Amino acid sequence: MSNVLHPVVTEFERLLNSDEILMADFYADRCGPCRMLAPIIEEIADEYDGKVTVVKIDVDGDGRELAYKFGISSIPTVIFFKDGSEYTREIGYMPKEHYTAILEDMQ
Repeated sequence: MSNVLHPVVTEFERLLNSDEILMADFYADRCGPCRMLAPIIEEIADEYDGKVTVVKIDVDGDGRELAYKFGISSIPTVIFFKDGSEYTREIGYMPKEHYTAILEDMQ
């Protein structure tokens, strides 16, 4: 079972305002680097279950409004949120260790 959530806008707002760290992957199925990143996102969601909420936002689907709100102009873009505010964002494919290092710094 996957620990990655696929929230709609109202669910995302609720998650953003929770106490947990939020890692949001803005992606599209048409995007090659996004497909390469997908298994890494799944692994991180499993490894950080209970410590980090991991979500995927489809910029071509239900997540179009969120993509616009957060100024997503290139995918994949992964945004890390802490205490309801953006902590950092990474644009393009990065290795797993890059993302986990950010999460460790945020703990």
